[in-house]
Amino acid sequence: MAEALIYDSLRTPRGSGRAAGSLHTLSPIDLGATVLKALDQRTGCTRASIDDIVFGCGDAVDDQGADIARSSLLRAGFDDRISGSVVSRFCSSGLDAANSAAARVMAGQADCMIAGGVEMMSLISMGGTGGPWGSDAEFNTITNFTPLGVAADLVATLDGHAREDVDAYAVESQKRAARAWDEGRFSRSVVTVKDFNGTPCLSRDEHMRPGTDMATLGKLKPAFETMAVKGGFGDIVRHRYPQVNRLNHVHTAGNSSGVVDGAAAMLIGTPALGKELGLKPRARFVSFATVGCEPCLMLTAPGEAARKAVARAGLTLDDVDIFEVNEAFASVVLHFMEETGVSHDRVNVNGGAIAMGHPIGATGNIMIGTLVDELERTGARRGVATLCVGLGMGVATLIERV
Repeated sequence: MAEALIYDSLRTPRGSGRAAGSLHTLSPIDLGATVLKALDQRTGCTRASIDDIVFGCGDAVDDQGADIARSSLLRAGFDDRISGSVVSRFCSSGLDAANSAAARVMAGQADCMIAGGVEMMSLISMGGTGGPWGSDAEFNTITNFTPLGVAADLVATLDGHAREDVDAYAVESQKRAARAWDEGRFSRSVVTVKDFNGTPCLSRDEHMRPGTDMATLGKLKPAFETMAVKGGFGDIVRHRYPQVNRLNHVHTAGNSSGVVDGAAAMLIGTPALGKELGLKPRARFVSFATVGCEPCLMLTAPGEAARKAVARAGLTLDDVDIFEVNEAFASVVLHFMEETGVSHDRVNVNGGAIAMGHPIGATGNIMIGTLVDELERTGARRGVATLCVGLGMGVATLIERV
């Protein structure tokens, strides 16, 4: 099996996913083109024969539909003989794009791949592609459908996590993200986004609230209680989990992932590609895995996905130095740490989506890039990125510093 090497990885800053956000006036193809052009400037990748560009996109519809990868590469001025494709698996789309690209290299079916992702949540709301999840009554009954936020409160309730627990985790995420920015840990990866006039739009993650403390978060009201009570989803939860007399509604906008815009891209290829372009590899893909879990609870699969990925490499979680666990909700990461026994000093050491936001189609790709940077900064060897996924799934990827 051929090696799939990561030669470089970069991302845009994450802009607030609102009409007032700094990236809102741009198009998704502008963000996609930004990371592609920056990747070419840094690696000279267009001098090689790029086999394909694979983007993740959670809601590939409207302005970010119709193969946003192909549109972005054409917008970037890449050779029109280069192809592009999109993968979509809700929150793990960006990680699946990287895994798909790496798998082709490992299988000997590609020598040079670009994997990335884009999501403009200020333009396309989560769930914008529709589907039976939430709208098909029979399907909802069969699967005990619950919205993501209600499922997060269910995880917290079953695990016994109080409001103070999830708020404390969120405060720490903000502190770690602020420290990472202040110490320049993202400086190699983040590229400034400019408009068509060349005017800078955003150079720093916009969602962060470094002054967040327990008192500030304590003032926020539960975000998903109304869904459970008036929407009837609390009854669905009690039907599936009769031991839950009452949901503990602990999640708020302050301890859940931020709604943002963003994009990312990385260059993946064979050892021969590095020789051709004069590049040294930074890391390599070792293994990856996907799993499913009970769809009502939905958010508890990252631990099992991580175990499956490292087991494929003949390793255990103890052999991994750093973990990136997507902060979809604070309870997701708390559950991961308690289930696996992985301590917080190895998890999300530079903060996560609670502080910086979760641009769904790009997040998994960003997480791999963050791992590469942190492995190099600390001299550590192995890292795992893992995400929970809607409808009850988990995806994980193991990489190793070269």
